[in-house]
Amino acid sequence: MPKIAYLGPQGTFCEAALRILAPDAERLPCANVTAALDAARSGEADGAVVPLENSVEGAITVTLDELAWGDPLLITAELLLPVEFSLLVRPGTEMTHIKRVYTHPAAITQCRNFLARELPDAVVVAAPSTAAAALEVSMEDSPYDAAIGPAIAGEHYGLDELAARMGDRDDTVTRFVQVARPGPPPVPTGADRTSLVAFLRDDHPGALLEMLSEFAVRGVNLTRIESRPTGDGIGRYFFHFDAEGHVAEARVGEALSGLHRLCAEVRFLGSYPRADRVSPQLKPGTSESDFTEASGWIDKIRTGAM
Repeated sequence: MPKIAYLGPQGTFCEAALRILAPDAERLPCANVTAALDAARSGEADGAVVPLENSVEGAITVTLDELAWGDPLLITAELLLPVEFSLLVRPGTEMTHIKRVYTHPAAITQCRNFLARELPDAVVVAAPSTAAAALEVSMEDSPYDAAIGPAIAGEHYGLDELAARMGDRDDTVTRFVQVARPGPPPVPTGADRTSLVAFLRDDHPGALLEMLSEFAVRGVNLTRIESRPTGDGIGRYFFHFDAEGHVAEARVGEALSGLHRLCAEVRFLGSYPRADRVSPQLKPGTSESDFTEASGWIDKIRTGAM
């Protein structure tokens, strides 16, 4: 049975994602994203599941940086998990009893309207995580009357769900990725995503455009671009890219080869099935058969066979 590390403690959205991505795996909760990824790197775990981005709050920067700078890991799968918050209380607690609410700052932001409408007089206090908030509220001597978190946290810590789907938006999702130590990527499915990190060789006018052109001229659509500071001074950045397609496909492979020629370093983060199963819309001249035909044509020219 594989062991998969995740952002703990028990009862996090990350654990809920892991239960879907690897339902038969042994679960290893870790204190933070870095610890979860390090468990995969060291062999303490066979892999890890961590959050990468949220549809409301954007990128999880600690994950981006860890994937860029730590020992290499490859993304093997992704999951889009709906973020549904519940009001979790000790058995017997009613709405009128709630004076102090404990939860993560992101939950405070995303449940603002519910709190203003249903608990206008309650004091809301920030917690390290939604699961940590649920654990705290489960204790009989806790100064808090309720926690906001995933329903799975209530299951772990014996809390009742007093209200469900508290979020101000019902379309909020978090993208989680499963990573493993380097190895062959999953086979192409026709609906794949490729992730990578590119470090500029030098900063000059048009440097980003040059990188983007490697994708554009081959018809590779980018689904995400994030810039992150290198730490070497103001204005020094590296870039995270998510692209449609699989590295085994000629158009994607050639785009990565072009970046390799341009950049100081390109770190391949994996090609893996897209969670939304969306296949790319290829423009004329960018299909596998187009690249194969073009390669054969140039070979004939080089060998004088034309």
